[in-house]
Amino acid sequence: MAKLLGSVVILSAGTIFGFHQAMQYARRPRQIRQVIGMIQRLETEISYGFTPLPEAFRHASGSFTEPLSSMLIEAAEGLNSSEGRSTSDIWGQAVKRAWGRSSMKRGELDILLQLGSTLGATDRLDQVKHMRLAISQLQVEEDGARDEQGRYEKMWRSLGVLMGALIVILMY
Repeated sequence: MAKLLGSVVILSAGTIFGFHQAMQYARRPRQIRQVIGMIQRLETEISYGFTPLPEAFRHASGSFTEPLSSMLIEAAEGLNSSEGRSTSDIWGQAVKRAWGRSSMKRGELDILLQLGSTLGATDRLDQVKHMRLAISQLQVEEDGARDEQGRYEKMWRSLGVLMGALIVILMY
């Protein structure tokens, strides 16, 4: 009876692991799409609404889920109490804190950090140009993420079940 229970636990753990890895591949394209939407929202706030950057971050934060909403709120609060820090540093810190809770990879992080170096440092038109560049770069990353999802999502689901089954077989 104990062996049977152990087998069920191991098989379940392998299955959960495989489904978790597959979920990471499924969430990445959605999160990249949300980042693109966030940048488009910021672009609208800055170019058409003439909204100052802290307020633009705060307005945009209500439209998105975690980790983007907390990232934008942290950036807005950091800008309001800047303590002599640059906008780039505040943005970079907020992005890096939120990054651990996302499924995105280093490429998307680099794009957002690069965008942060121009936010608040240049005029509105230049910021909008950099935002559009970041959007086009993120769209390329999204296409790559969709390809990876198609290739690896089903594989990880199957691999999790098979790893659990292999361990159970080796136990007997």
